[in-house]
Amino acid sequence: MSGLIGLDWGTSSLRAYRFDGTGRIAEARARPWGIRQLPEGGYDAALADVTAGWPALPRLACGMVGSRGGWHEVPYLDLPADATRLGQALARLRAADGMDVHLVPGLRDPLGPDVMRGEETQLAGALALRPALAAASCFILPGTHSKWAMVRDGAVTGFRTLMTGELYAVLQRHSILGGHVPAADDEAFARGVATARDSGAAGALSRLFSARALMLDGALAPASVPDYLSGLLIGEEFRAALADGLARRDAPLQLVGDDALCARYRRTAALFDIELPPPLQDAAAHGLWRLAVQAGLAVPASEETRAC
Repeated sequence: MSGLIGLDWGTSSLRAYRFDGTGRIAEARARPWGIRQLPEGGYDAALADVTAGWPALPRLACGMVGSRGGWHEVPYLDLPADATRLGQALARLRAADGMDVHLVPGLRDPLGPDVMRGEETQLAGALALRPALAAASCFILPGTHSKWAMVRDGAVTGFRTLMTGELYAVLQRHSILGGHVPAADDEAFARGVATARDSGAAGALSRLFSARALMLDGALAPASVPDYLSGLLIGEEFRAALADGLARRDAPLQLVGDDALCARYRRTAALFDIELPPPLQDAAAHGLWRLAVQAGLAVPASEETRAC
């Protein structure tokens, strides 16, 4: 039986995909078993549960499962890197069921230095979904640690990590600016974006305390502070990316990720006079299939037919 089992295994969750011989997702499952909260029996138990009842197929995993704190550490691959290099650099481990699990390496940008693990597979999938972007483009992957990645001729040539989501959480929980129960306020979000956009060379860090000052002046409701901070931090991503040439107004920009979070990035882009297309969905799954084909773990059904 042809096909593949793909695993997107991160810090806080595990998603499993069963692909048929054409690369179509036949079934998908999710478990709250990231590398920091595994069930009794650890990685082997989590793998057995999430794939229960599925046929014995080659298995390929990406994400933090291959990190230093994961199941088996896979060295980073230095840039530039494309899907071919990633497929050739897979590591493998033997699971308790006697079958191998292949692991995708992360990427390292030695010029940063900077690293990613999991996003490289999303980028491979994004390029499979939008081949026209392979020539020259910039991908935005929002999240706890947002990534802005540059692609040239199908290879990732550079990227930058911005700790936007984590910084927002820290400010909300552990700073004088936090402690407010949020109430959705699009106007406050847009105000935060504009403040970051207009901060010039000083940057949004010099404007953070404005959230406190505006609230004390009565110009910003306490419940609106979280949205203001969100706009300020996401706006800073765009200001900084445009300022140093990481992103350009005359080159394609593409979002990859969750619809709700990406919607904020699209609103932010509009305030910078940039039109962002809708985000690409299931990029990690498409990337797992693409890398499996590159590595010879999966053979598309059309090729199997030709081989016969």
